[in-house]
Amino acid sequence: MARIESRLSPNAKGFRDNAARMRALVDQAAEIAQRAHHASAAAHGRFQARGQLLPRERVALLLDPGTPFLEIAALAGYRMDRDDPDTSVPGGGLIAGIGVVCGRRVMVCASDSGIAAGALQPGGLDKHLRVQQIAMDNNLPFVQLVESAGANLMAYRVEDFVRGGGLFRNLARMSARGLPVITVTHGSSTAGGAYQTGLSDHIVMVRGRTRAFLAGPPLLKAATGEIATEEELGGAEMHTGISGLGDYLAEDDRHAIGIAREIIARIEWTVPTETRPFAPPAHDPAEMLGIMPPDYRTPVDMHEVIARIVDGSDFTDFGERYGTATICGTGMIEGWPLGIVTNNGPIDEAGAAKATHFIQSCCQTRTPILYLNNTTGFMVGKRYEEAGIIKHGSKMIQAVSNATVPQFTIFCGASFGAGNYGMCGRGFDPRFCFSWPNARTAVMGGEQAAGTMRVIQEARAERLGEALDETAVQATSRQIIDTFDRQMDAFHTSARLLDDGVIDPRDTRAILALIMRITREAAAATPAPIQFAVARP
Repeated sequence: MARIESRLSPNAKGFRDNAARMRALVDQAAEIAQRAHHASAAAHGRFQARGQLLPRERVALLLDPGTPFLEIAALAGYRMDRDDPDTSVPGGGLIAGIGVVCGRRVMVCASDSGIAAGALQPGGLDKHLRVQQIAMDNNLPFVQLVESAGANLMAYRVEDFVRGGGLFRNLARMSARGLPVITVTHGSSTAGGAYQTGLSDHIVMVRGRTRAFLAGPPLLKAATGEIATEEELGGAEMHTGISGLGDYLAEDDRHAIGIAREIIARIEWTVPTETRPFAPPAHDPAEMLGIMPPDYRTPVDMHEVIARIVDGSDFTDFGERYGTATICGTGMIEGWPLGIVTNNGPIDEAGAAKATHFIQSCCQTRTPILYLNNTTGFMVGKRYEEAGIIKHGSKMIQAVSNATVPQFTIFCGASFGAGNYGMCGRGFDPRFCFSWPNARTAVMGGEQAAGTMRVIQEARAERLGEALDETAVQATSRQIIDTFDRQMDAFHTSARLLDDGVIDPRDTRAILALIMRITREAAAATPAPIQFAVARP
């Protein structure tokens, strides 16, 4: 391997300007994510009066102290609850992420019941489905901390009801795959949400707090005329002593979480513990703040990013002199090999062919692949069409689609057009997918979209023998640019689960090391699949 020699000048004005802008975006992402924490914590008095822990206190108590927690989709639903960037509260009504419990890696999905009594918020369904998929892809036991008022009936959408069935199907499939589903029902689990509890392998209920029923007292009375209390219908004592729905009766939240930890501690799977010697990057990862310029069309040498991610800043460049705008090569993260594909511009036919070759070679050696997106797409034009850009781009997409190793994607700059596809965008199911806060994702840039529409309008006017309405053309252009600019923003795409979260560029190496460990553990895990999910007695 050859050490990458950096050409960055941290004292240059351009670098300082880039770093200041990136730092502001990182702070903005953190402030938006913190709104969910503050909104939930505002319910502290109410929870304390009921003898309950706040949702994030429950999660913290569940996890082993001092171990990493990779939060997933913290910005889910941002500006989907209300279109006000200053007051929107993200999170989708869920706290979700991968953490360590009794030395075992698990997926945690907790109702954020400090907000709207845990009712699912905009973006919450997609977030819930995504974390279930991550758990299945990575052989992770699934731990649910449930206390939810269910769906918001005032915002009812039939498509959410129908798609929501996937949540329950996934629970059944996880159980059948041998991935234990452990649920602590801290409070309400009603109507269809009752199956979130019922489809679990291990159920812990809290005396005096758990409520699990298909129809609560008001609906029961309206539907049948029967009158019953919540405790009679679905309390913890009834379910653990009469219906058999609950397996364990806890006295309070702390006791319940202690029982859940005991259950997880008894999962006997092989957990790889091998560590390897490694050297940190030779160049300061903090300098990644100053690499990306505000204009995605400004050239960037992505070797500067690689140099601040890989061990010792050592990188073996694959096909360095061929298809030079597409960078392929191998580095190490904490002693483990990682293939890297990234862009110093649009992807031409040589770059696509090189990337195809490299992806296949990584599969041959079982080397996971990282895609660092920074491209405005595939090259267009007569010369490139004659050179077979469609054919070579299709080969690259085929390689990405059928790769047999874990693939990770980080959006560092632009990810436009079919370049998003060739660089393993969300539609190609990377194992994990994160964005830097400056990232932009779109079918094309706003100016290019507006220019395309102008050409179409000019051709139409000429065909009809009419004068071009310049005022109308300019108005259309402004509308198109505004629409594209708004939707390509990383905060907009992350709100819609088009990634797994917006991250600080300085944390990129640490996150890569963590998700690589998670995928190695997934490969070594030994779940015992059965024909059907574990059924209640």
